[in-house]
Amino acid sequence: MAILLPLRGVAPKVASSVFVAENATLTGDIEIGENSSIWYQVVIRGDVNKIRIGKNVNIQDHSMVHGSVGRKDTIIEDNVSIGHRAIVHGCHIKSNVLVGMGAIILDDVVIEENVIIGAGAVVTQGKHLESGFIYAGIPAKKIKALDADGIHPYIAMTSASYVENAKLYKKEQG
Repeated sequence: MAILLPLRGVAPKVASSVFVAENATLTGDIEIGENSSIWYQVVIRGDVNKIRIGKNVNIQDHSMVHGSVGRKDTIIEDNVSIGHRAIVHGCHIKSNVLVGMGAIILDDVVIEENVIIGAGAVVTQGKHLESGFIYAGIPAKKIKALDADGIHPYIAMTSASYVENAKLYKKEQG
């Protein structure tokens, strides 16, 4: 069973349709919206700031979501896919974003809608990423514009496939 730990009298609030893997750890002031999924060995620590996760979000295996004392809350809006082993720290990710495997997103970053962050990218503190682009590298830089064909398969289909996969896991694992 997943580890859901209250802290300072505040327990994680997880919608009933959310799949949380049995070895994920969630602690403190966290809210997770409908049809989201928290996969194996994910850690989400709402111990120093609030963490708000929207609908149809998937946070894939070995990822970490946290924040820094004295900084803004971590907000992840709807239809966001966070790839395996990513770190999301004290930032605001708007809807319809794909964060690649191993990417790191640091404090005070704002990522607008319809963005892809490449695998292994590092989005440095305070950056504001414009909608409709792919960003990659260390530090992450704008690589190219996304067209309608690029947004659908990589962002919408990833989110939708994780919603369906999570339903299967929830059904199979009770």
